[in-house]
Amino acid sequence: MNSFKDRNEVKEAEKWNLGDLYETEQEWKKDLQFVEEKVKEIAGFNDNIKDAAGLLAYLKLSEEIGYIYRKVYAYGMLLLDTDTRNNNAQSLVDQARSVGQKWSSASSFFMPFLLSLEESQLKAYIDAEDGLKYFEKDLLESFSYKKHVLSKEKEEILSELGESLSVPSQVFGMINNADIKFGEVTDDDGNKIELTRGMYSKLIENEDREKRVEAYKAYYQPYVSLKNTIAATFSSAVKNNVKTSKLRNYPSALEKSLFGDRVPKEVYENLIAATRDNLQYMDEYMQYRKKKLGVDELRAYDLSVPLAGDAAKQEISFDEAFDIMLKSLAPLGEEYISVLKSFKEKRYFDVRETPGKRSGAYNLGVYGVHPFILLNHRDDLDSLFTLTHECGHGMHSYLSNKHQPAISAGYSIFVAEVASTVNEVLLIRYLLKTETDPQKREHLLNHFIDSFKGTFFTQVMFSEFEKEVHEKAEKGEPLTLDFFNETYESLFKAYNGSELVLDEEVKYGWSRIPHFYRPFYVYKYATGFASAITIADRLLEGKQEDLEQYLEFLKSGSSDFPLELLKKTGVDLTSPEPINHAMSIFHSLVEEMTKKS
Repeated sequence: MNSFKDRNEVKEAEKWNLGDLYETEQEWKKDLQFVEEKVKEIAGFNDNIKDAAGLLAYLKLSEEIGYIYRKVYAYGMLLLDTDTRNNNAQSLVDQARSVGQKWSSASSFFMPFLLSLEESQLKAYIDAEDGLKYFEKDLLESFSYKKHVLSKEKEEILSELGESLSVPSQVFGMINNADIKFGEVTDDDGNKIELTRGMYSKLIENEDREKRVEAYKAYYQPYVSLKNTIAATFSSAVKNNVKTSKLRNYPSALEKSLFGDRVPKEVYENLIAATRDNLQYMDEYMQYRKKKLGVDELRAYDLSVPLAGDAAKQEISFDEAFDIMLKSLAPLGEEYISVLKSFKEKRYFDVRETPGKRSGAYNLGVYGVHPFILLNHRDDLDSLFTLTHECGHGMHSYLSNKHQPAISAGYSIFVAEVASTVNEVLLIRYLLKTETDPQKREHLLNHFIDSFKGTFFTQVMFSEFEKEVHEKAEKGEPLTLDFFNETYESLFKAYNGSELVLDEEVKYGWSRIPHFYRPFYVYKYATGFASAITIADRLLEGKQEDLEQYLEFLKSGSSDFPLELLKKTGVDLTSPEPINHAMSIFHSLVEEMTKKS
């Protein structure tokens, strides 16, 4: 693994080229000033949109601001993420945020104005101005919220309460990110040191079970000690969501959350029911894990340790990883591969881990420019998977931006993980097909199975927990610490197999999940994962029609609602079939792995 003490040591070919956004900071400042001036013009539309021409003028100006502002903000953010210690980069981000807040404030009048119109009047405006046809889908989609908008007086009250309603989320954020102090663990020299999240993610995979136990106990210590505070905070968040959903005339909190993507609640319910019907396969895997680890009792701290030992520790340079990825993605066609090759040639990547650089990985698609992909490549197998995953996002951004106008180029979060997961599935299928070393094959199977576990099973478990909690609140029943604990513990047992022996800490698992303060969100990881499994398997069959349908999906951005876009690839999430197919693949992986024992 390459280790760099300074960014200057990294070769230019492995650093992204921000000159594609702005060659100089002076150019950036010019665009920032342009946006600031245009924001003043936006404010002038308040109470002054009187006809179709005025509506069109506002929308065109707003889109022009958005196009330039995204470039302005992206430049500062990308510069800062390469070195978070860079004060000048932080200043650029702060300046961009300040202008963004002015824009948000200046345009805050628009949605209330739009929703004050009668539907017949809005449609008359669209018929009167040809230019409004371009904005029609977005206008009508926004207008569909009208039935969930209250009287002016009630909206003003809700607006005033807005900050109070978000307090539980803010409180949990402060507890989880600022105040939490984990317990102590023993370092390699025998000294006691405070556990960090980064250390925990490594220690929970350690082959030494005592180290895993120590890390597990230390990690849960603060959540257990703060259990009553967090329970009260979470209870308030759920009750606020239930009350707001009821006030806005949604049948339930679940349906309020699904409304934006036009997802019927049956999709959510199908996901849980179909997964429940297939939990015996997870039971088989856990039996194998217990046997492989040679433990008398399988515990929660035994679920993350790799089963194939040193097989994962293979060195793969960035260039090698890129070549392996291209070979694995051959089913996506020559044009896809050609474009992806150009990502490397044109320096769309920032590859290496350097001091001060933001951790992790992401793709940022900038409309009118190209994707920028941040990596912290460590020349190992995990880095190969990360590269392949982010390139899925990058190609989705590239193709949507190339084939869609600005208004529909961005894709929904609902489908955001499909392209990245398709790429990962194609990669692991390729590696399993070409790898002959038994230990390395076992590691790959373990990796794929654990991807299923983390991205699918765990997210469905979380989704069922959220559903049960909100339904109890909707019945007016109390949300207590004991209820949270009992519900979560029961689900954890169901989703992790009969072999698992539960430690006291398990039932507090709900208390550490930030996503629960963004209700009914995590199910999208599971539906995206299941959709990707189906799509990848079809691509591997080599039918031109399936390839064309998938590429069309990647080019579609948000030109239609997510379920309709997925149907064009042959995935219908209103039926249990995609979930059942994913479960059959999971079963086949478990079968292959356990047979090799």
